[in-house]
Formats: sequence, C-alpha cells, structure tokens
Amino acid sequence: MNCMINKIVAIQGNHPSILNPQTDTSIFLANEIQKKDYKIFYYEPRNLSIINSKVVANGFFIKFNYEKRNFFKILKKKKLDLSKCKFILIRQDPPFNLEYISSTYILNTIKNNIKIINDPTSIRNISEKLYSANYQKFMPKTIFTQDIHEVRSFFNKNKKIVIKPIQSFSGNDIHLIKIFRSKFISKFIKKHNYVMCQKFLPKIINGDKRVFLINGKVCGAISRIPKKGSFLSNMSKGAKPVNINLTKNEKKISNIIGKDLKKNNIFFAGIDFIDQKLNGDINITSPTGLKTFYDLSKINLAKTFWKELKA
Repeated sequence: MNCMINKIVAIQGNHPSILNPQTDTSIFLANEIQKKDYKIFYYEPRNLSIINSKVVANGFFIKFNYEKRNFFKILKKKKLDLSKCKFILIRQDPPFNLEYISSTYILNTIKNNIKIINDPTSIRNISEKLYSANYQKFMPKTIFTQDIHEVRSFFNKNKKIVIKPIQSFSGNDIHLIKIFRSKFISKFIKKHNYVMCQKFLPKIINGDKRVFLINGKVCGAISRIPKKGSFLSNMSKGAKPVNINLTKNEKKISNIIGKDLKKNNIFFAGIDFIDQKLNGDINITSPTGLKTFYDLSKINLAKTFWKELKA
C-alpha cells in the first residue's frame, strides 16, 4: 500500500463547528498527529455507509490550527473508502443509542486491517456505567435497576442518593435526591429504563479526579471542582479543573482497571474518583480532558497516545 495513502487518520465525531478548541480532546489528538504529516479526515456517524462491500464515509479533509480564531479549515469534501486510513478514532459523544451501535457494527467489518480506537466490539460490550458493576468493591454503595421499589429501599437506607441514566454523559440528567418523590422517580425510570443510583458523597464539593488510561497505563489525572451550589464535576457544567496527584489507593485501582480494559481492547479511557472511591463511569466512548491536562501540567498526553499506537 502506498505509504502516503496510509497516512490518514479518520475521526468519527460531532461536527467540528460545535467543538470547543479550548478543551476538546479530539482536536488535541488531531493537532498532534498533523505534525507527523498525517492527513485528518473528519466525518459524522450519520455519513458512514457500506457501499459495494466497502466502508465509506462522506466527510472532509480538515486542518486544525490553535493559533487562528477559526480553529479549523475544511480542505476538501470527499467520499472516502475508510480502508485507506491507518487509524480511525471513534469520538462522537454518547448517548449510546442505535445509531452509535450500528456505526460500531459497520466499522467492525474493517477492524482487522485498520487500527480503530476504541475497538468497536469493545465499545459495544462495555457499557460505560454498567461495566463498573465489576468493580463495586471500589465504589460507593450503588445499584442498577428500573424497579422503583428498589430505588425507594436504597434511598431509605442511604438518605441522600444520586440518580443517573445509564446511557447519559457530561453530567446530563443527574439528580441529587434528598426527598423521595415517587412521581418524579417513576417518570425518570420511564424515560431512561435502567438507572444507576449511588450513595451521595458530600466530599464531591472538593472535586473529583479524572484519571487518563492509555494502552493500559495510568498516564495522569486532573481534579474538577464543582461550581458553587452544584454537585456536578463536569467541566461542561461549570466545574473548574486543577492539577492533582493520585493517592496510592487510587493508583492501585486505576492500574487494575487499566489492565482489564487493555485485555478488552480498550486503548483509551477515563475513570473518575470521588473521595478515593471509583465513581462508576468508565469512559470509553469519547474520553476527554487531555487538552485541559496539558494546559495545567504542560504534559502532552496526545504525544503519548500516538507513541503508544506507533503512529
């Protein structure tokens, strides 16, 4: 295969115009690999197809530039046969719905010839929140259910609980329950089916810790401190990032999960701790935070990412 043909990284993601270059990890990864003369091909999941037995995407070649106000430039629109790429990054945000699942099945058909991050089969098999059921000994008290009686019983035992949909992201639709309102809980379950309930950890006001796992290794962490009056540590919800070190216990748990994920062909993941307890979100669909980590520590994990992939 012609080497130049192969120097293409395809990114399956949300359109660049809705991304924030100050914090976005996809842009940060793309910007780094551009320096090695790779071309970036960008497409949205809805533009992925199988035509004449080939996996193709309607998208565009793009160049990112942090120096400019318009941080990206579309160079050329194209329908590309994705087998011409060296790497494909699956980077669209959840929800992990049928479109998301279908795109993993399509990419599955070419994964033996092209490195796809994260592996499409593994993305399907590892539900971000439900997968954490394997690590409950490291977590606050947690249940997964769609039975309102179980939620009530859990609430009665723990007094203050957090309820969240299993398929949500970025702190969306997460509620702190101090008073049990059957009508609200019933509607919530009807909307989301399975939910995750956790005992509330008041130390969240001091921040959580996001740990970056690349190729099974613990590569760094940041803390995110909720804005005043909030218990949500997502930066999209106004939390403030700060530099942080991991405790011995957090490192130990992170190493266990990192090795497990590597065995399951997950190359890049983010896991979260609150008060030294695993929060239960194993972020594998579109882990974020690398640009923020770089801004705080000047450690460039995009370099580590591509080095580990031998790009």
